[in-house]
Amino acid sequence: METTEIEQLINNALELDELHVKFDGSQCTVIAVADFLGELSRVKKQQTVYAPLAEVIKEGKIHAVTIKTFTTEQWQRDKMFNLPL
Repeated sequence: METTEIEQLINNALELDELHVKFDGSQCTVIAVADFLGELSRVKKQQTVYAPLAEVIKEGKIHAVTIKTFTTEQWQRDKMFNLPL
């Protein structure tokens, strides 16, 4: 699985302002930025970004996923500490 394929799965399912994905062959790190994420609980944020990847995880193409979510305001403030990847 390629990074672009993961990005496409997430972008097809969610309207994000920014998406950053790093994939090293089994571990996937995702940074998702969108204002609607600020309205969700911490667990719901994770579930929302995880959901488009569920099938490829089930198939074993991805073994581990780390997800960080930000609103656009939070991302502007914190991106220097979290930037990709």
